[in-house]
Amino acid sequence: MPNIKSAEKRVLVTAKKTAENKRAVSALKTALKKYSATIAEDPANAEAAYKETAKQVDRAAAKGLIHKNTAARRKSAMARALNSAK
Repeated sequence: MPNIKSAEKRVLVTAKKTAENKRAVSALKTALKKYSATIAEDPANAEAAYKETAKQVDRAAAKGLIHKNTAARRKSAMARALNSAK
């Protein structure tokens, strides 16, 4: 544990931010899995699911949780899956 008070605070803040980022990335992965399941089971609702999931991917990229090219790649793969399901 650090001896300096500001360093102690940084440890606490970093731990809190790390936990929040981990929750957000986990939620994004869950959303992507739900989208894949929706494509497979219910192609009629796939368009709405795509819009919601793409929004979450964009949000994650804006927050710096994933790289912008990773976000673009995931959205492209989602669009390809959507088009093939139609």
